[in-house]
Amino acid sequence: MNKNVRNDHKGGSLNSTELTEVLSPKQVALALGVSEASLKRWCDNGLLASTRTAGGHRRIARGSVMKFLRERKQPPVRPELLGLPTATGHGELTSARVLEEVEAALEAGYDDQLRLAVFNFYLAGHSVSKVCDTLLTPAFHRIGTNWEHGTTEIFQERRACELCTRLLHEFRTRLPVLAPQAPRAIGGSLQHDPYSLAPAMAELVVREAGWDAENFGVNIPIDSFCTALQLHKPRLIWISVGYIADQASFIHGITKLFGSAREHGAALALGGRGLTSELRKVLQYSAYCESFRDLASFAEALRTPSL
Repeated sequence: MNKNVRNDHKGGSLNSTELTEVLSPKQVALALGVSEASLKRWCDNGLLASTRTAGGHRRIARGSVMKFLRERKQPPVRPELLGLPTATGHGELTSARVLEEVEAALEAGYDDQLRLAVFNFYLAGHSVSKVCDTLLTPAFHRIGTNWEHGTTEIFQERRACELCTRLLHEFRTRLPVLAPQAPRAIGGSLQHDPYSLAPAMAELVVREAGWDAENFGVNIPIDSFCTALQLHKPRLIWISVGYIADQASFIHGITKLFGSAREHGAALALGGRGLTSELRKVLQYSAYCESFRDLASFAEALRTPSL
C-alpha cells in the first residue's frame, strides 16, 4: 500500500483527457483490427461488454476493451485509438526488464515511456496489485535510495510523483466497469501523512477487486474519516500509513476509527511502510496488508459473501 513532460504525445498517442470513457463500435473495431460485424457479434455473445445510448447506439467502455484484450492476451492493432502509446503490445515483458524501464522513465520524466511500459505489463494479464508491487513501489524505492545517495535530484523525485499520479488517474478509466451493486469502499491517509501515491494505488487495487472504491486523499483527521463512515456507509475502509508524527496519537486514532468502522459494519485494512511490527501488536484492525496483493486478496474475500 507508496512539467510539460517530454514525449507526452510521441508517436501520436493521445492524452487521456482528450478521450471519452466510451467508444463507438467503429472505433473499437479499428483499434482491434477486426470488422464491425465481428465486434458486434462478440458484444451480442457477451464476450465484450457494451451498453446502449438513449437513442439505441451501442457504446463500449475503454475498460471493457482493456479487459477483453487482457483475457485474450491480444495486443491492439491501433492502440492510439484506445488512448495508449502506439507501440503498446510490443517489447520484452519480464518483470525485471519492465521495472528498469519504469524507473528510467520516472527519473528522466518521460511520460509516454512510463505509460508504454506499465500498460504493456497490464495488457499481458498482470493485475493492478502486481503493477503496484512489482513496478511502481520498487521503482520509487530505488529513486528514493538514489536521492539519499545524491545521484537523483529532488526535482526528479517530485516530477516522478507527478507522472505517477497522472498515470494512476488514467489507469482508473482502463479498469473494467463496476457492477451496479458493487459494495462501497473508502480510504486515504491520516492527518500529518503527506504521501499520496500509496492510497491512490490502493484505490485502483480495490476497484479491480470489484468495489466502488474512492480515495479521499491525504492528511485527513480521524474524526473526518468517522464522519465519512456515517455518510458513505462503506463495507471497507483502507488507511495507508506512510508517516506517523506522534505514535500515541496515531494508536488512539486508529482505535477510534476501528470502533467507528465496526459500529457501521465496515472492515478496516491498514498498510504502509510506517507500520512497524511492534506497532502492529497494539493496533486494532480487520486486516494488515503488507503488499497491494494482500489488499486485493482481502478485498476479494470480503466482497465474496455479497455476490
